[in-house]
This record gives sequence, structure tokens and C-alpha cells, in this order.
Amino acid sequence: MTTLFPDYRASWESDDQAALRAHARAYFTKEATPNQERWAEQHQVDREFWTKTGDAGLLCLDLPEEFGGSGGDFGHEAIVQQELAFAGDSAFGFAVHSTIVAHYINAYGTDEQKRRWLPSAASGESVLAIAMTEPGTGSDLQSVRTTAVLEGDEYVINGSKTFISNGSHCDLLVIVCKTDPTQGAKGVSLIVAETKDLPGFARGRVLAKIGQHGQDTRELSFTDMRVPAANLLGGVEGKGFYQLMSQLQRERLIIGVGAVAVAEAAVIETLKYVKEREAFGQPILKFQNTRFVLAECKADVLAGKTLMDHCISEQIAGRLDPATASMAKLWGTEKQKEVVDRCLQMFGGYGYMAEYPIARMYADTRVQTIYGGTSEIMKELIGRSL
Repeated sequence: MTTLFPDYRASWESDDQAALRAHARAYFTKEATPNQERWAEQHQVDREFWTKTGDAGLLCLDLPEEFGGSGGDFGHEAIVQQELAFAGDSAFGFAVHSTIVAHYINAYGTDEQKRRWLPSAASGESVLAIAMTEPGTGSDLQSVRTTAVLEGDEYVINGSKTFISNGSHCDLLVIVCKTDPTQGAKGVSLIVAETKDLPGFARGRVLAKIGQHGQDTRELSFTDMRVPAANLLGGVEGKGFYQLMSQLQRERLIIGVGAVAVAEAAVIETLKYVKEREAFGQPILKFQNTRFVLAECKADVLAGKTLMDHCISEQIAGRLDPATASMAKLWGTEKQKEVVDRCLQMFGGYGYMAEYPIARMYADTRVQTIYGGTSEIMKELIGRSL
């Protein structure tokens, strides 16, 4: 796929990262793009795609080398997420695994926990997921009802979770639970479950979604599930809510980065179509309305890239604050919906056909303003900074 801005290069992007971009683009074009329909039918990527991507050096790029990572920065992760968007992928749970969950372990795990869990995450041998949302709770993480009761040297965990990305493949699951239900936010802890052959751990139904059909989003349940006390992330109870809040800006920024990349991919796809499709004896790009709509979309994409690059630079420097990360998520995902919708209109009836990439983009886009914190929550968080 050609870029919408051939001479554009972010200020934070090094020569090493430019080489990574070329490598990721070639890899995902070959290994991900042709498999989208098959993955959608089976509601998951192939399990070996995780290890293959690990072998390609495209997982956990900003983890320290001593824990199996590449020693890079957030920009490396952003590049992989962008190239997945350009490859037309909406199945691979890269961001959940690499950008988000791995960093809960890296930021808060003990040295022993990091050495035990992170190398296999970087290689793709272990797939990571996080179990936050419950059937009765969404963004209100203080109200989770899943409990973890300490009995000897084990936690006994009971509860259920829903909307869990990587739910089918996950080998390591970070569970948001209450170790002290009387303490509200101060009673929340994060406990890591190693799911293979774990009694009491059950994967529920694969959820039928509007879009992102290739992503393994499931319900999970825990019934008297015993996990070693040594798997308490960081080794101290009651730190989970703080740990969640401190890492959410990474999640919100990577969602915003992916959103703008999808918007750019939509404009590129549409430009190819309107140059070839004819109406009334001429390509529809010749009509003023087509040019004006796509001109506005192109301007919006450039504005979005500039915003995301600013936030990526701030994240790399350790200065990105929660309100600004919320702005990136809010603006990027809302603009993604708008741009993809306007691009789809250019395809006419064919835009409504699921075989066309623009139709899949449209369906896949809708959740972006919901997960990782809804647009309404983002506005509330930004509003608190005024």
C-alpha cells in the first residue's frame, strides 16, 4: 500500500524505526492480509501466527532486552500498530498483548515475575490478555465483583469477565479482582493466571460482534480457580486500581494511533477506487464533490497524524499525561468513524458489500469509540483537566 503522504516522517521516527516499518509492512502484507477472511470465519488468528510474529521480531518491541524485548520505545509499538492497519488487519490482538498487557507486567511485576513471563510473551509462545470488564461493570473498575481469597499460598478466584480480547488463545491472563471487597478501589488487585490446564478456568462463548470478526473475543469464568499467591502482580495487595490507572494512557494512545492509521488506509483505498470507477463517462474523482470530500478527509488524516506524533513523542519522553492521552483517543476514534463513513459513501452500493475492504473497515471501526474508555469517559477525563 502506498502512503497518503510519501514524504511524511515523524520527528520521533529514527532510521532504525523506518527500517522496522518496512519490515513490518512486508511481513503483514504477506502473512496477515491474505488471511483476513479465513480468520474472520474461524473467529481467531492461527495460533502459530503469534510465534511466527515473535520470530519476526514484531512483539514487545519496547520491553527491555533482559526480559526478551527489543529495548525500543513506544514508537516501535506505534509503527507495528500502524502497519497492521495499512495491511487491513483487524484480527490480530497485537496491541492488547504487546503494547498493553506486557507493560502491566513490566511496570509492576517483581523481577522474578518479569523473568518468568515476559520472554515467552516476546517470542509469542505465551499470548497475553487482561480481564477487566464484567457483565455488570464497564468503565467502573472499582465495582468489579470477581473475588480472590487468600488460602494458604494460593488465591481462590471466583467470578466472570466479558469482552476479553485474546480470550481464546491467552496463556497468561491478568485478572482484575477484589482481594478485599470492603475497601473499594483500595481492595482491587491484579493477579496473573497461567491458564493451561488450570482447574476452574473456563472459556465461554466466542462473542458475535458487529465487526472485528477475526479477533477472539470471549467470555471467561473462574470457579474456585486456584492461582499461586506468588502470581499477585507486584506482590502487594490493593495496588491494582493504581496500576490500571497508571497504564491506561498507553492503551488510549495506541487506540488513537491505530484509529488515524485506519482513516489513512480508508482514504488510500477510496482514492484507488474513485480513479478507476466511472460514472457518466468519467472517473468519479473528476466530480467536484468527490474531490472535496477526499480533500477534507486527507486534511483530517494529516491533522490526526500530527496529533498522534506529538503524543507519541510525549510518551517516549515520559511526559504524556492522562488528559492528553484521552484527547488522542477521543479525537482519533471519532475522526476515524467520520472519515471511514465518508469514504464508504464514495463506493456507492459496493461500499455496503462485505467483500470490499472499506465495508469491513466500517464495521470494525464502530467499537473504537467504546473500548479502552468510551468517548463520553474521555470527555469527562479531559474536562477534569480544565
